Amino acid sequence: MSGVLPWVICPKENASFAATTSYSLVPKIRAQVRSHNSKGCSRLNFSSGVFAAASLSSAVANPPRSSVEKVYEVVLKQAALVKEQKKERALDVRKEKGQTDSMTRGDLLNGAYNRCGEVCAEYAKTFYLGTLLMTPERRRAVWAIYVWCRRTDELVDGPNASHITPKALDRWEQRLNELFEGRPYDMYDAALSNTVSKYPVDIQPFKDMIEGMRMDLKKSRYKDFDELYLYCYYVAGTVGLMSVPVMGIAPESKASTESVYNAALALGIANQLTNILRDVGEDARRGRIYLPQDELAQAGLSDEDIFNGKVTDKWRSFMKVQIKRARMFFDEAEKGVAELNDASRWPVKLVGFYPHRGRMAFFSFLRLNRASSCLPML
Repeated sequence: MSGVLPWVICPKENASFAATTSYSLVPKIRAQVRSHNSKGCSRLNFSSGVFAAASLSSAVANPPRSSVEKVYEVVLKQAALVKEQKKERALDVRKEKGQTDSMTRGDLLNGAYNRCGEVCAEYAKTFYLGTLLMTPERRRAVWAIYVWCRRTDELVDGPNASHITPKALDRWEQRLNELFEGRPYDMYDAALSNTVSKYPVDIQPFKDMIEGMRMDLKKSRYKDFDELYLYCYYVAGTVGLMSVPVMGIAPESKASTESVYNAALALGIANQLTNILRDVGEDARRGRIYLPQDELAQAGLSDEDIFNGKVTDKWRSFMKVQIKRARMFFDEAEKGVAELNDASRWPVKLVGFYPHRGRMAFFSFLRLNRASSCLPML
């Protein structure tokens, strides 16, 4: 998603709307996980009959889970891999070294990594400059991850997006499985295959990113922030989980591994929320609205208001709440940066925080002082 950032800041508080939506503003991942069971029971409707009893038993045994809880399971799994500092998959790759040596060693592998670097330099200049502050090994690994993520995103947002089907994404996922097993398809896959054999990277975040592409093929509205949160995790939060094993956690860090991964996850969510608010107009032209439908309704807004590009007091109040949420995720993410390896802290700040926070402040100022100059470009 790209386009003009339609940030708005309203000088007047909308207390009633803020109160109804504040429950979803703060990224309290652990708190939501711990309090889930008590919340789940309060939603059950009791009625008579055997069927009701069976339904109640099933609901208690398998309570519905929020998106935050589902994502947190991935965080725990990834954190466990880092604690172990090795993977069974890496052993399997080494066993097959004789079969894949011709593809992954020496000049061929170096060439694959260098090509990934060239792609980064061409399509993500700020990101590329940030990676130059890393150690050579980490830099190459991050390039490989970036290129895979870019290729995945291009499947649904690139020039051939209109021809992409769910089956094409299934084939892409099969290629992912093969590269994690040490059987890369091309040079870019070879670079990532080598990376995941050296770092404790789990395949699940990669699979989840592909799932986000599937959502883009079939979904153009999000009924509430729980749905939107899951989408943001799929397409952006996953990048944080992929990258932390490469960035490395500082040996002197006292923070838990889970908390560092939560911070990385929050950074991805924050950046994606920033992109969503920036691209309201462009997405609307494509028939997509990546804003919580229930919160739009609570603010007295509709899809038609967005398609018409009207900037009203209601819209300003609504966007003020959305901005606040994004900032809270940035604040949550910032707590984890200090826990990263020395060589990775500044690159993360340069790429992950400063561009987005700077954009946020600039466009918020324009919206407050010159609202007409920042209309959603519909």
